[in-house]
Formats: sequence, C-alpha cells, structure tokens
Amino acid sequence: MSDYGDSLRRLIRNTGPIPVAQFMAESNAHYYATRDPLGRGGDFVTAPEVSQMFGEMLGLWLADRWKKAGAPDNAIYVEFGPGRGTLASDALRAMAAAGLDPDVHFVEGSPVLRAAQAEAVPQARFHDDLTTLPDDRPLLVIANEYFDALPVRQLVKTEAGWRERMVGLEGERLVPVASDRPMDAALPSERRDAEPGTIIETAPAQVAQMRELGTRLATQGGAAMVVDYGYARPHTGSTLQALRAHEKVDPFAHPGEADLTAHVDFLALADTAIAAQAQVLGIATQSDLLRALGIERRAEALIAAAPARTEEIASALDRLVSPEQMGTLFKALLLAGEGWSD
Repeated sequence: MSDYGDSLRRLIRNTGPIPVAQFMAESNAHYYATRDPLGRGGDFVTAPEVSQMFGEMLGLWLADRWKKAGAPDNAIYVEFGPGRGTLASDALRAMAAAGLDPDVHFVEGSPVLRAAQAEAVPQARFHDDLTTLPDDRPLLVIANEYFDALPVRQLVKTEAGWRERMVGLEGERLVPVASDRPMDAALPSERRDAEPGTIIETAPAQVAQMRELGTRLATQGGAAMVVDYGYARPHTGSTLQALRAHEKVDPFAHPGEADLTAHVDFLALADTAIAAQAQVLGIATQSDLLRALGIERRAEALIAAAPARTEEIASALDRLVSPEQMGTLFKALLLAGEGWSD
C-alpha cells in the first residue's frame, strides 16, 4: 500500500466515507504529481503518442478556423493537460506550415509533466488553471483526454431512495457504499423513479471548466476542440475506471497509484458551452473527425516518404480511426466564438 493509500484509509476510518468525487480528485492529484503516466513504461497511451498524424490534424483544424476568422495575429494556442507536449509539437508544426505561429500556453498542474512539456515546447507558458489565461486574445484550444480525469459525482438509487455514492472501508479494502443522506431532490423528477441499483453520474468540475472556456470563447473569440472518450446520449451506470500498467483494475484498489477516469458526457458539455454563449459546431466520433480532416491522405504521404514504415503508419492509422480501437469510443466536441464559426 502507498503512503497516500494508508493516509486515505486513516481518514475514512476516523471520519467516515468520502464522496466518489473527492476520492477521484485527491487520488488523481497524487497520481499526476508523482509520475509520468504515459507510454509503454507508464499506465496508458494517448492518441498523440500513437502517431504524429493526430496532432497534425487537430493543428490544421485550428489553423483553418484561424484563417476563416481573418488570421488575427494575436491568437494564442492553449492546451489543457498537454501530456508530454507531443500533441502540441505536432499541432504547432502543422500550424506553422499554414502560416500560424501563436504564443503557447499550457494548463498543467503536474510538475513531472511540466518538465517534459517544457523540453518538448520550450516557449510554453504554464498555468495551474484556466483563470490565469490571457483575457484579451483569441484562444485556439485543444483538450485531449483532459475532461475524463476531472472528478465525477455519483448518485445511486437504493431501496430507500437516491443517495450519494461514497467510498468506505471493508476491513482494509476501499469499497463503494451509499450515504445515509437522501438525495432525491438533487435529481429531476423524470429520473427519480429508476430501478434500485441505478447509478447516475454528474460532473460539476467538468461543467465549471467548460463554462469558463465557453465564456472566454464568446468574449475573446477563438475555437476549441475537446477530444475524449465518452457518450453523446443520456446514460446511466458507473463509468469510473482505473488503468495501471495498461490494464484495467478495480478503481478503488490502488488509490493514487492508478489513473482514474470517467466517460465524458458530451451533451452536458455542449449544453454548458451554449449557455455560456459559445457556438457548438458539432459532436463527431474521432474516426469521422480525423477522416474528414484528411488523415488518410496524410498517412499515404508519410508512407510515400518512408516506405519502410508502411506497416507502422498503417497500424497507427487503424488504431486512431477503427471502430474496434479508438475510432468510435472517442468523440470530439467542436466549439467557436463569435466570428469563428463560418
């Protein structure tokens, strides 16, 4: 057991169960502050690590939005949770080929990942959150596998009514339990009559950050692309999951030692952006998005330039767009500010 896991068990033993959202937030804060989780030696691989084509396509989309908005010379590139800086490097290279060379701003809280990002993109400026980003310049935003790591709140229907889902102790094991406090009033009336055992997730942290992003796009201008795994229709059930050494594990078994995520509710994010006066350009599967942006033509060009890499490039393309891989599970939400949607 880790020191963090021990301290968490002591907290629960002394004060009682904690909400799933608190468990997820604190566990991930410890996790990301203490390691580089990416790559074969880490716990998971993201699309930018699969192929340069992913970042290039996203960068070209932002460059196209920028040109259609009149190519303002003060637009800045912003990335939420930039990993090792791989996506930014690829996107910025594609933007430069299109005549766009923006200042770079990263929203990143992990000191370990900041070091890797500074090496990959030396000119980047760092922010702990969105609130300190410049407020007088258009934003060109990418958030890839960022929102899924923000904490979700879970409500579970019990025989006695709706309760918040908590994390408690069974011996030394962390287990999900239902709180004693009634939560029926927190649900809309049409969802209160669900079967016992039904779990509903909400994501206040995701909504808060999307509200900030949407407001900034509406007032400052710009465009944003949120890419993550999730769903674009009403959903019930727990989507909380944990990855450790590229394997799914019990999300409560290794606090602070595994990557905790939950599926993103893209409809909720879109509704939040609209309420903040941003424009929603659409929600697409990763496969449809990348194909529309020309990833297959880019793969052909890379293969023509390096025939020895044909199998590698074809395999990466398949991983990014195949329905059996990342193609349909991952979605993209496309947003724009006024004057950036045409």
